[in-house]
Amino acid sequence: MIDKAIKYLSYITAFILALLVLLIVYDATARYIFSSGSVALQELEWHLFDVVILLGIAYALREDAHVRVDIFYAGFSQKTKDRVNIISMLLFVLPFSFLIIYIGLDFVAMSFEQNEASSNPGGLGYRFLVKSLVPMAFALLALQAIEEVRKRLR
Repeated sequence: MIDKAIKYLSYITAFILALLVLLIVYDATARYIFSSGSVALQELEWHLFDVVILLGIAYALREDAHVRVDIFYAGFSQKTKDRVNIISMLLFVLPFSFLIIYIGLDFVAMSFEQNEASSNPGGLGYRFLVKSLVPMAFALLALQAIEEVRKRLR
């Protein structure tokens, strides 16, 4: 079930990435050809980039597309690779994810209470919406890590 949820979330992320590309093209065209720009559009680009990165973390783990040092790993047998992955999920990914979730909840709550918005004139409001993606993204990462451990134990 987690794999399917992450897969469908990746479709949403891909759509947001396409919107981000179009937005960047529009913003660059407006700025360099027509000499007009918008702080709100630039901030929206940053926010959409945050969404793509944060929602893509769990998908990268699901697809085994994350960064790792392959000097030794590439030569390991499948059984040894599974052991390395299980240990790394249990000792690194899950504790780090739980730490970010724990810290991130207060981070988001404070932003929400302050109704945090951009300090730039013409910037975007409701910054807590983007910040709320941090604990959510790491909760998804933790769920995907648990799913990866379960798969490798089979």
